[in-house]
Amino acid sequence: MSGELFFSWILQLNDLWSFLTIISTACAIVNSIYGLISKRVFKAFDLRISLFALIINHIQIVIGMILYFISPKFLWWKTGLSSVFNNDTYRRYLIEHPLISLLGVLIITFGWSIHKNSAKSSKKFLRIGLFYLIGFFLLTSKTL
Repeated sequence: MSGELFFSWILQLNDLWSFLTIISTACAIVNSIYGLISKRVFKAFDLRISLFALIINHIQIVIGMILYFISPKFLWWKTGLSSVFNNDTYRRYLIEHPLISLLGVLIITFGWSIHKNSAKSSKKFLRIGLFYLIGFFLLTSKTL
């Protein structure tokens, strides 16, 4: 009984945190595009928006990994690897969804890492905006 309660609590947390992840990443993208177009200097506020979105994305991955392993769907692995790959539903939940999520956050993390190597504000905004946008598309594509 308590396992079901924990699972439902983590599932709700995952849903709410996904919403926060989408909003924070979108804010970082919009801020980067606006900074690039207006030719602003990359300031501490811009850094904080991008870092905040990065941290929220990383927390989302941790919540998702916990949910992945405690979900009843994880038991589908017992049917065998070929069964998982041949069943569209199993493959989507056990392989595609987690890998695309992880790839999206890795791309966002890569964008954060390479923006620090730039001295020019325009390059910082471009790198944050571009890589966060690619990661954002991957993260939102898995829900369709």
